[in-house]
Amino acid sequence: MRLISALFVGLLVAFALVSNQVASRESENAQGAMPSLTGAVEWLNSPELSAQSLKGKVVLVDFWTYDCINCRRALPYVQAWAKRYEQDGLVVIGVHTPEYAYEHITGNVREQVRKLGITYPVAVDNNYAIWRSFDNQYWPAHYLIDAKGQVRYSHFGEGRYDAQEQMIQTLLSEARAAAPSP
Repeated sequence: MRLISALFVGLLVAFALVSNQVASRESENAQGAMPSLTGAVEWLNSPELSAQSLKGKVVLVDFWTYDCINCRRALPYVQAWAKRYEQDGLVVIGVHTPEYAYEHITGNVREQVRKLGITYPVAVDNNYAIWRSFDNQYWPAHYLIDAKGQVRYSHFGEGRYDAQEQMIQTLLSEARAAAPSP
């Protein structure tokens, strides 16, 4: 019985290591054009935004829901990046996609956005339209889009904040280098 338990634990560890390596590699590959942002039932802190209107900007799309502990732990990083890099051209968009029935109530989302001090645009994605257009499956999920409108990086769950910030800096640097001189 101990041998079977040890083998089972060993297989789980091996699977976790392989899965983590595959996910990390995939997250840094080019992933195509930015999917649509249409379908939100409401936008908070901003008029409706579109992939087309964001061309020329570096964009961080953050899928979150207000009662997700992992989202709450990632939020201070997202808020810091929004403030730190706004002047450099970063646009942060929160996509609130509810997990529980009470998170579908737009007034609840509006109140949490206020309480949490979120000042960047938030799409209230109650019908999962944006979630589906990104083919997303996770909370939190971060997608970084370059100034040409291409998804260049994605990260699912907590962590790798240094790597995410490094990619933000890289994409902003690329955008500056490609911008016409005044």
